[in-house]
Amino acid sequence: MNGMVNGGNTRFTLPRGATGFFMPKDGPLPDTDVRAFRTALYAAARVAEGRVGEFEGREYPLTFHTASVVERTGESVVLCHAHHPWIAFARERRNWYREEFLPPPPWAFTFTEAGFVVLSHEQLTTPLSDVDTSALSQHERRQVRAYDITTWGGVLFNAWA
Repeated sequence: MNGMVNGGNTRFTLPRGATGFFMPKDGPLPDTDVRAFRTALYAAARVAEGRVGEFEGREYPLTFHTASVVERTGESVVLCHAHHPWIAFARERRNWYREEFLPPPPWAFTFTEAGFVVLSHEQLTTPLSDVDTSALSQHERRQVRAYDITTWGGVLFNAWA
């Protein structure tokens, strides 16, 4: 995630595609490499001494792919943003998230090693007012307001329907 320094505080910049909304005139959004995500998922399951649970590829209007790693202590839901290589963790599968994120488990480093950015609970629950949204289109900002999204993670992992 891009960061910018503002008065000593780090602010994060949401790039185009973070919301999943786009206008055809702006061209298509980037796509996260699903094969790389699956490969990292299997590596994570090996490190966790577990197995890969159910995998669900993103379908509109979701902005993310969902999978899980099942280990002795339970199941961790792994979210992968559809347009940027961002990973988040949750306790349960949902169509949208606002603040229901978990801290990354010990085996989350396998995603980082595969080129993904593992987002922390603190980052994902950051109020949207503390995030730089200037790169988002007017259309995207309007949708965020209409759905009353108030956290960074809520913008990234949503269904918008």
